[in-house]
Amino acid sequence: MSAVPTAADEVAGLCSELIRFDTSNFGPDGSKGEREATEYVAARLDEVGISSTVLESEPRRTSLVAEWAPEGCDTSLPPLLIHGHTDVVPAVASDWQVDPFAGEVIDDYVWGRGAVDMKDFDAIILAVVRERMRTGRPPRRPVRLVFTADEEAGGPKGSGWLTENHPDLLADCTEAIGEVGGFSLTVNDRRLYLVQTAEKGIAWLKLIADGTAGHGSMRNDDNAITHLAQAVSRVGSYSWPARIRPAQQQFLDAVEDALGVRITADDAEQTLARLGTIARMVGATMSNTANPSMLGGGYKVNVIPGQASAGIDGRFIPGFEQEFYDTITELIGEHVRYEVVNGDVAVETSFDGDLVGAMTGSLQAADPGSLAVPFMMSAGTDAKAWSKLGIRCFGFAPLRLPPELDFVALFHGVDERVPIESLRFGARVLDDFLDRA
Repeated sequence: MSAVPTAADEVAGLCSELIRFDTSNFGPDGSKGEREATEYVAARLDEVGISSTVLESEPRRTSLVAEWAPEGCDTSLPPLLIHGHTDVVPAVASDWQVDPFAGEVIDDYVWGRGAVDMKDFDAIILAVVRERMRTGRPPRRPVRLVFTADEEAGGPKGSGWLTENHPDLLADCTEAIGEVGGFSLTVNDRRLYLVQTAEKGIAWLKLIADGTAGHGSMRNDDNAITHLAQAVSRVGSYSWPARIRPAQQQFLDAVEDALGVRITADDAEQTLARLGTIARMVGATMSNTANPSMLGGGYKVNVIPGQASAGIDGRFIPGFEQEFYDTITELIGEHVRYEVVNGDVAVETSFDGDLVGAMTGSLQAADPGSLAVPFMMSAGTDAKAWSKLGIRCFGFAPLRLPPELDFVALFHGVDERVPIESLRFGARVLDDFLDRA
């Protein structure tokens, strides 16, 4: 009789196989779709007796919802939402050392687009659920498994569509875990595990300047290009005031203790630079931000256009959305207006309660002496959609990482890869967590 495959046995292979589905998301201009990857997830769950509901917001934009409430779990407790997404950002193969969609294993790493964002956690979820079903070990409480489309474009065809069109599938969930968090950061030989409890809101803006069209050889005091350039310059060079929320302060306190240095909001990015690219992410959560990212206007050098436009990537701290928009209005001036191209909420919860205790306990059991600390993400996740249903969201996809690995740089980066031992660690932690959560 052959041995039952364990999560540690399966997790790297599952990750490789998921990477081989090219689920590149090109945003509003198109996507290859998530159908085959989602069908793969459904098949792996079906093999161990878990049926799935597969839904499409439009052809090939496929998401999955599965109820996992086997005999022995406490059905008096509300379900825990465990979620991942199957889409990835595009990859330019010529920039990589390997084929980004081959899922190769090299030097004990799984390589490929999605290895850290987030087919690694998708694989961990599948591996743990499959082992527990095979060995008859139910979770402490019911679990709702969700694998979404379109997260990399903000989720309008994935999590956003699900919450608007099928809220009944998730409405009984009160808490959720997913990306981005649970990964280790080694500071002076001590591992801190960063659990996401907050993320900034999104305000992608189109600035529009109107002016008087005319011949390029003549004076023009109502030049749309000039109005726009001045506004973009003011927005891009503005120093936003520090706005510290509890997640940021608790993270800074933990790193201060580990480094033995004082860190303030104004110098956080510089002080934390020794920790790698995570310093940039932390620095971006110390205030609202607005970065000019696109410019457009004119069609011929000797014609002054009547209109010009620019794109702004704005992100706001929880509780400071109105301050963001008021400041933008003041900065752009009377000749320029803005339209919100994509706006979404900031998400924030406190770092306390039984679920946090379960995370902390599972991490310490697997890595004694470690410390779980909250942090805020500068980017966005599917948590924005779930929070609109009143679900309390955490980023908890546990990975113990080599200290030398610049993990944050691999998100959307070239040569994305994840250590196999980190995947196995994540499976151990998630398995233990399901007994506690």
